[in-house]
Amino acid sequence: MPRLTIRVQPEDFDPAREAEALAHGRADVGGIVTFTGLCRDEGGALAALELEHYPGMAEDELSRIAAEAAARWPLFGITILHRYGLIRPGERIVLVVCAAAHRRATFEAADFLMDFLKSRAPFWKKEHRKDGSASEWVSAKDSDESSLLRW
Repeated sequence: MPRLTIRVQPEDFDPAREAEALAHGRADVGGIVTFTGLCRDEGGALAALELEHYPGMAEDELSRIAAEAAARWPLFGITILHRYGLIRPGERIVLVVCAAAHRRATFEAADFLMDFLKSRAPFWKKEHRKDGSASEWVSAKDSDESSLLRW
């Protein structure tokens, strides 16, 4: 079973440190893929994105998704970090790191994990606009749902 690290936290994270932690002391790791999701400014209109979650439930679902990826691909490790709270444009929101002997498994597993995180992870996003207009909850996108059909 690969090493699984799941954290839901308000604090920022260091993607390089998290990737190094998966490979540290191992000579069998042939590739590490990382994906870092950032908060966009939505064309300059967004002041911040507020993320909410159910503690415990979010970690359980992220663990379930990671275990499914570990069952599908020969991975040595998976790290999923997801922030909550108020996040400003340019700040990091999510990190997925996959380590394996070969690159294909890392790329495919990271892609799979992000597709499921975008559509199935129990996080709710509210946009806070720079113009002071009412904050709005972000609806799920059809494109995110259709991406799941690949898996």
